[in-house]
Amino acid sequence: MVDRKLLDVLVCPICKGPLKYDKQADELICKGDRIAFPIRDDIPVMLEEEGRQLDPTEEV
Repeated sequence: MVDRKLLDVLVCPICKGPLKYDKQADELICKGDRIAFPIRDDIPVMLEEEGRQLDPTEEV
């Protein structure tokens, strides 16, 4: 589980918009860019090249 304080200050590295924490997928999601950033070993990986584009059918 990622620290709540950390989640409060993290923003999307692309658009600087807010991120939504998806506990089930263990990802941080930017709704604006439709990209999900992985969390590995409780550390968010906030690199654009590590993010995955969300499928158009995926809800955010």
